[in-house]
This record gives sequence, structure tokens and C-alpha cells, in this order.
Amino acid sequence: MKILVVEDEPKLNKGLVIGLQHRGYVVDSAFDGEEGEKMAKVNAYDLILLDVMMPKRDGIEMCKNLRAHGTQTPVLFLTARDAVEDKILGLNFGGDDYLVKPFSFEELVARVRALLRRPHFSNGNVFCWIELQLDTRSRVARIKNKVVNLTLREYDLLEYLLRNKSAVVTREDILTNVWDQFFDSFSNVVDVHLKNLRKKLPKEYAKRIETVWGKGYRLV
Repeated sequence: MKILVVEDEPKLNKGLVIGLQHRGYVVDSAFDGEEGEKMAKVNAYDLILLDVMMPKRDGIEMCKNLRAHGTQTPVLFLTARDAVEDKILGLNFGGDDYLVKPFSFEELVARVRALLRRPHFSNGNVFCWIELQLDTRSRVARIKNKVVNLTLREYDLLEYLLRNKSAVVTREDILTNVWDQFFDSFSNVVDVHLKNLRKKLPKEYAKRIETVWGKGYRLV
């Protein structure tokens, strides 16, 4: 799961990024609405955490522009303004939820999980492939009810392949959606993690993660 944090206060921005990364999410961040909007239009995110009061472009305007652009990514507004009118304004312009500062990080995580569980977003909580089941709520993979012991990044990689089953995905696609924006695109990290993932899966599954030479990878 990949989240975009758009928050102009540096300490809070950093805290949200680190906290969410520790929970297993891939996180990008921006410090104003203009930068955040550009990133949200170029990259695929599963959720956007969006501050309302920001320089250059506020969160309400950014959300309104994204919805007009056709972006349907869930948006969780973060703001110090707790008036009912402000909440209604944010929700009316395309927000999905509203959290008033100061908030506990555990409440934030609970709201993040709730938004990511919505059927509109996930088409259900479980992806199935042959006899493998990937539970996006618990972030656990099972084959015949036996847990496959994956690292967080191996899990994210498998989930991304399952979401794009039968399609060829490039290394750049995988880096963009499974790692953060600062990762070195010339690294062999994708190949290494795919190799490890194949080792942890039974042979009948491992051989179905195909290498499409010169293009990328495909799960069949």
C-alpha cells in the first residue's frame, strides 16, 4: 500500500512518514498543495493524507482539483480547524474522512485502515491466486491455510503483482508503487526481492512469476 502525506509542518510530516513506514506502508511526502497535487497526478497512491492549511495551494483546493482531474484516491484531511462547517466543506469537495489536530497516531492508523478497507478501493479484502490467499487487512499470505512468511516488502511486491495479474509490469512500475520516491531507479533491489519471493513460494507458484526479458515481470 502506498500513501502520500501532504503536510507543510516539517516535524509532523516526518513523524507521519516514519510512523506509517514502521506500519509497513510505502510513503511519499510533499510540503505544499502545489507539489502534492503534481505528485498525486503522476503517481498511483492508495491513500492521501492531506493537510488543509498549506502554502501555495490549500488542501481543499488540491482535493477539488484532483477530483476534477478524475483521481479517485481516498483523501483523509488533517486540520486544526474543527468547526462543523469546515468538515462539511472538506467532505463536499471530495474528502473521504476528516481528522482534527492534535490527534493520536493510533487513531490516524485506524482511520487509514478503515479507508483502505472500503470496497470502492480494494474490491474486497482478499486476493486469490490458485490456492494462495492474500489478506489486505491483516497483510498475510496463506496457501492452503498455511502462512507464507514474507517480509513487509515481499508482501507489498506480491500484492502489487496480484493487483496487476497477467499484465507486464516494469521495474520502474514496481519501484514507483512498492518503494518510495527517493529510491535509486538503477538499483537491483527489485530483482533481489523477486528472487527471495520466488524462494519462499512453492515451485508451482514461483515459476508463474515470469520474467519478460527486456520489459519486466508478469504473474500468470
